This record gives sequence, C-alpha cells and structure tokens, in this order.
Amino acid sequence: MEQRKLTSADIDRVRDIEGFPIATDEAIIELSDAPYYTACPNPFIEEFITENGTPYEEVGDTYQREPFTADVSEGKHDPLYMAHSYHTKVPYKAIMRYLLHYTKPGDIVLDGFCGTGMTGAAALMCADLPTCLGIGETDVNNIGARHAILTDLSPEATFIAKNYNSEVDISAFEQAANDVLRVLHDSCDWVYSTDVPGSNAKATINYTIWSEQYICPACSREFSYWDAAVEQGEEKMKQKPRCPHCGADLKKGECEKALESQYDEQSDEHSLQAKVSPVRISYHYAGKLYAKEPDTSDLAIIQKIRDMNIGVWYPSDLMMHKGKQWGDYWRAGYHVGITRVNHFYTKRNLFVLATCRDLIMRQSDKRVKSLLLFWLSSIYSRSHKLNRYMPSHHRHVGPLSGTLYIPAFQAEINIISLLEDKLKSIMTVGQILGHSLVSTQSATDLRNVPSSCIDYIFVDPPFGDNLHYSELNFIQESWLRCFTNNATEAIVNVSQDKGISEYQELLSKSFCEYYRVLKPGRWLTVEFHNSKNAIWNSIQEAIQRAGFVIADVRTLDKQKGTTKQLSYTMAVKQDLVISAYKPSMELSVILDQYESNEESAWAFTRQHLEKLPIVVQRNNMIEPISERQAFLLFDRMVAYHVMHGIPVPLDATDYYQGLDARYLKRDGMYFLADQVNEYDTARIKLNLESVEFALHVTNEKTAIGWLYRLLEEEPRTYSVIQPMFMQEVKSVDRYEAMPELAVLLEENFLQDEKGRWYVPDTKKEGDIAKLREKSLLREFDGYLKSKGKLKLFRSEAIRVGFSHLWKEKNYQAIVDLANRLPAATIQEDPNLLMYYDISLSRVG
Repeated sequence: MEQRKLTSADIDRVRDIEGFPIATDEAIIELSDAPYYTACPNPFIEEFITENGTPYEEVGDTYQREPFTADVSEGKHDPLYMAHSYHTKVPYKAIMRYLLHYTKPGDIVLDGFCGTGMTGAAALMCADLPTCLGIGETDVNNIGARHAILTDLSPEATFIAKNYNSEVDISAFEQAANDVLRVLHDSCDWVYSTDVPGSNAKATINYTIWSEQYICPACSREFSYWDAAVEQGEEKMKQKPRCPHCGADLKKGECEKALESQYDEQSDEHSLQAKVSPVRISYHYAGKLYAKEPDTSDLAIIQKIRDMNIGVWYPSDLMMHKGKQWGDYWRAGYHVGITRVNHFYTKRNLFVLATCRDLIMRQSDKRVKSLLLFWLSSIYSRSHKLNRYMPSHHRHVGPLSGTLYIPAFQAEINIISLLEDKLKSIMTVGQILGHSLVSTQSATDLRNVPSSCIDYIFVDPPFGDNLHYSELNFIQESWLRCFTNNATEAIVNVSQDKGISEYQELLSKSFCEYYRVLKPGRWLTVEFHNSKNAIWNSIQEAIQRAGFVIADVRTLDKQKGTTKQLSYTMAVKQDLVISAYKPSMELSVILDQYESNEESAWAFTRQHLEKLPIVVQRNNMIEPISERQAFLLFDRMVAYHVMHGIPVPLDATDYYQGLDARYLKRDGMYFLADQVNEYDTARIKLNLESVEFALHVTNEKTAIGWLYRLLEEEPRTYSVIQPMFMQEVKSVDRYEAMPELAVLLEENFLQDEKGRWYVPDTKKEGDIAKLREKSLLREFDGYLKSKGKLKLFRSEAIRVGFSHLWKEKNYQAIVDLANRLPAATIQEDPNLLMYYDISLSRVG
C-alpha cells in the first residue's frame, strides 16, 4: 500500500470503535503514518487484508497442524529486543517458532495485545534465512515473511510497535539524530557542566543524586535523608538512620516530608512538592569517573534552571485526568504534591527533553521524525524521578518495575549521554525491511477486521492486576499527546471499578472477536503469566466461551526455556502457553444437525483428537498428553456444548464407555486409528515402559483420578493404599470437604474376594457411577435446602448438582447456590465457573 495522509474523514469512519484514544484529531494525524500505522483504529485494515491475504474457502481446505509443543528458549539480549523497553515483552525469536509452525509465507497473523509489536517483528524476520535456521527451523520452503496486524489499546505501545515494524532510511535517521545531538550539545551542555575540584577545568556530569528532605519528629528540624541514612565516605546504608541534628533514631515512615513551592509555567500554577536536594555528583573527566558533593557553582546552575522559562512545549497534564487520586498506583507516602506529568521530572531534565522533542518535531520526513521520537521515548524510563539510586550498589538501578514509585534517592541522569548511548543501540538493529499494519484500538471491538480472514493469532494478554498499563504509560503518552482510553482495559483495577468478573468479561469480548476473525480450523496461542488460579480460570473460560477449544496447556520454565504439559488445569503457579483452535465449519453443521443427539459428542471428540499432539518426545522420553485422558476429553466436550447452549448428550459413564468402544487406548490416552501407529512406533523405537501422568491431589475429583491410575496398575487393599494416599493428599482446597479414603473407594471401586480394591469393568461401571451420582445428588439436595453461606462441602456434589440443574434448565437455582458458595470456589473451578456464568447470562 502507498503512503498517504490520514484525514479527519478517515478518523470519522472509526471514531466509535472501542478503544479510540483520548486525543485531538490533530495529535492523532501528527503521530500516524498511514496506511500502515494510525494512532487510532486503523481505517485501512481491510485494504491491507485484501492486498495480502487469501480468502477462506471451506471446500478444499487442507490446513492441518498439531499444537506446538517444542521447547522455546530465547534470550532477551538481542539488539532488536533491547532497542526499546516496555513492561512486558516476548522475544521475537520465540514467536518466530510459533509462526514457522502454524503458518506459511504470506499468511496473515494477528496480535490483539501487541505491546511493542514483537509478533510483527517476528513475522517480518521469518524472511531472514540465517535467523530462521538459527532457531532450529529446517524447512527452507517455509521461510518467508508473514503479514502481521498488530493492535493495542495503548498509543505508547502501538507507537513503539510501529517503529519496530516500519521501513525507514536508517542512514537518514542516523544523520538526523546526530544533527539533533549537535544542537543539543550547543544549547544544553551547560546544564550538565561541573567544576573539577582543585582545578579550573570543567567536566560533564554523568548523573546527580537527589535526596528527599524530611522533618525530624524529635527536634522538628529539616534534614536530608542521605545524611541520616548513608554512611558518609563508605556510601552504604546505616543500620539505623539518625537525625543529623539531634541524633534521634528515625523511621522514615514516621517522618514528615519537607515541602516547597514549585511554579509551573505551562499550567501557570504553584504547587507544594516534596523537597529534594542534590547530594552527590558523578562526573567524567580525562577518561575517568569521579564523584563529588555539589559546590556553589553546581547549586548556582540548578537555581538558574529553576528560575528560567523552558520556552518550548512539554507535557503538564493532570495525571490520569483525575487530579491527585489518579489511579491504583497513587500513594500518599511518595506522591506528595504529584498531580501533573511534569512533576515527575527535575526541571533540568525536563528542559533538555523538551528541547530535544522540539528539534525532532521540526523534521520534514515523517518516518525519520517518527523514529527520532522512538529514539527519544526509549530513554524515558531513565529520565525521570522514578530512577532509583542504591548506595549499596554504588549506582543507579532504574525505576522499580511495574510501579510509579518515587524513591528517596533519585538519580538524575544526563539526557544527552542517554541519547548518545541509545543511538548506538538502535543502530545495531540495522535496517528493518517490510511493514506490519498497526492499529490503536481495543481487542474487544475489531469491527474493522473482516470475519474469517486471519490465519493465526498469537497474544500475550494483560494478566489480572499485575500491571496497570494505562497508568504506567500515562507519562510517556503525554509526550505523544495521545492517551489510552482505558474504559475497555482488561485488568483488575480498583480505581476503574474492575474486579475479576469485569476482567473476565473484557477478555471474553476480546476472544470472541479473535474467534470471529480467525479462519476455521486455525490456531490461537496465548502466552499467559499469573500465579492466581482465579485469573487463570478467568482466561481459560474466556477462551472457551468464545468458542475456541483448548488443545494443549504447557507450563513454561523461563530459566531453562523448557515447557511441560499442565496435567491438571485447575491449578497453575507458572507461566503458561495455551494452544486453542477454532473448530471447523463441518463441526458447527454437525452440532446444528444433531443438537442433543450423542453424535454431537463424538463429532466433537473426533475433531478434538485430530487436533491434539500424538507424540511429544523430550530427553529420549515420551511425554504424556494430558488432553488425551478420558476426564479431560469429557470436560472439553461438556464445555463446548454448554458454551454453545446445546444440551450435553452423554454423562461421564456413557462417554467413557464410548471412548473405549470407538477409540484406541494407550497408556491411559485415546487415539484415532490413524494416529495410534505413530505413537506405538515411537514407543518401540525408544523401548519405553508405560507413560505415567503426574496428578496433584487437591480435591475429590483429583483424588478419584489418582486412585483410578493406582488401581489400574493392580488391585490393592485398603492398608496398602492408605499410606500412599496420605502422601498425596498434602494440600486440600480450602473449602473442600474431602471424603475419607474408605468413602471414595466404596463409591467408585469394587472389592475382590481378597479384599483388594480394583477398577470396575467398564461394562458394569455404569451402574456404580449412577449409584454414586445419586448419592452425590442427595448431598447436593441437602445444600439446596439449607440456608446461608456454605462453609464446607463436597465439590464433586456441587459439580454433579450443577450439571443436573443445567440439564433441567434451572439456571436460577445454579445462580442462587453459587452466590452461597465462597467466591474462590466458583472462580477457581473452571467447570463451576462455566455453569455459573452461562446461567447468570440466562437469568440476567
């Protein structure tokens, strides 16, 4: 597509799309580089797809892939990765592995939470033969660029992504950057100049340490926290800070901050700020580093800067447009008087940053100007008061990750030096070839993307309350004059009145859009980082509720770069890689045709088994495929029917019997007839014994699963089982009324004449299961008839009861009982959460 100018008429076409940023049309047009990048929802996406994509044709579609299960180990020190920082980022070489597996050259890939655009960079780098071969891809015919569509809610993120994914004349950029540096040196060198002690020479400041001032609660005198807390000469923290005036022991939290009035020319207002004073200067002279205390000349320069007008534009927006209480990251202790963006900067650095931006905005070449702004924004994280100095490390260590914390010791770094170093870093990346399409909008509304046009989706979504992107990006976005519209920001955030349910709803809307735009039979990969089960279950349900079917869930070991299949999907404490697919059109037709007929269950199961990996080998061993186990196949079948509003046609017993009758079983896993030979051949080649699954016992369901596996090996007496069982039952869910081992055995297994418990024959198991279900339903009926909150209960009885009420379409009873259960019970059990959420939507 040819470069063009974005107009207000273009913007009007997309103005009502969710996530439209908070900005004037003028600011959006100035920042955009149409058609490939717009700082608003991109009006040219359909044109991009028409030019580069392949229409979906159901007839003759031969696409077939298994989930990607290989280990992924890519470092974060690649020059392209390091050129610009962001809160979270997946190495582009890691994403390339997924692209090379799931797609072919020319395919269109989507990342709806694109961040800095590493998916786009990966799509472009798939054309680079040495890089592809270097990450282990050997199919030369599959090497070639893919076309990426990148969307994100944050204008800061999409601006960075644009510059990672745009062709630009790198030599023209380098020349323009050096021109900017020359002018900066001429106009601003004096602010970083200091006298060399004992001589008449001048030196350049590397950084200045500023210390907050406090009021001693004992003597009421003002003191520098540096003087009170740091051993002078040794530069290490004291065991006990003491007031320099009266010697009283101090606790920083009990000391009041000293305040002083500051004037801001841009907003024309005075405000009380936390008082800080310069205490240490690091400077460079004659090729060596030195340190000194500020002298009268240094203080005079600081005062001169305080008294002058900066003279060019800089951001002075109220934080988050709400005044003092501007978000979850606002803290009374360390944000005293911080109400505007410019309050996060020393005036010296604000002056240099503003001067640099003014020089950049005078550039005539739009793409060179954009990369210059990218260069400037790449140093923002080290340019403000969030930059910490740690005496024990004898250096500045950057901001506290994922916060807006202002430390007691602030490192004010020479902006010109930062820019010079970052220019070298960017130039090592070299020339970027090709364009990805970048759009600033919410993933909850992709109406500018046609249905069934995307070949693959890779996303790394926000995870609960870990990072509040709109707050973290606000300072940087103020320099772009374009802010995140966080109405649809998918996070858990008190200030935005968003809890887990709101977070889940926004994720569900996003995944529904992904489902709509993805071609049938194609794959979605979700990389997810969270240690809270409720958040994991929220995203798992959001994926399934959209219509996707989860085929593989792997935990990711970032240290070793290895993955391991998650054997029990209700509990997770590690990073995850989730593989899910959009079912074929054929399956949708079958479901419509059969509805409650059991054929819909087997049509789903056939397609699901086709999509699952057959053999995963690692370290000369075969890894168990958890998704091929009976209970997970049943869970996926039930979830798919419930999510589509179709009655579940089979209970667990009939389904398990059907699995044995229709499919081939190996090592507790089920295979299609044309799959089992591949598995058997791998077993023979490796000369392996049976593959074993690991299962953590945390509730009744997992306890029964553990007993089934144990007793399938051989019958065992209670006395043999009991000590083994006690070893496994170490961490039972908080509200779980775990039955005694004897009850579990009595309800689920049979005894032989020697008193040994064994797994019932599948032909007779149905009667036992039905008796067990009746027993559980009686217990559930007791819960229904009781009053008040349930504090202890059998979760299996709740699951059986919810399933029974669902079949009776008694959605209100499900909602009523769910409201009597602890919130964690619903949020941390994907099956209960599924029944509750769908029922809630039916009665709402």
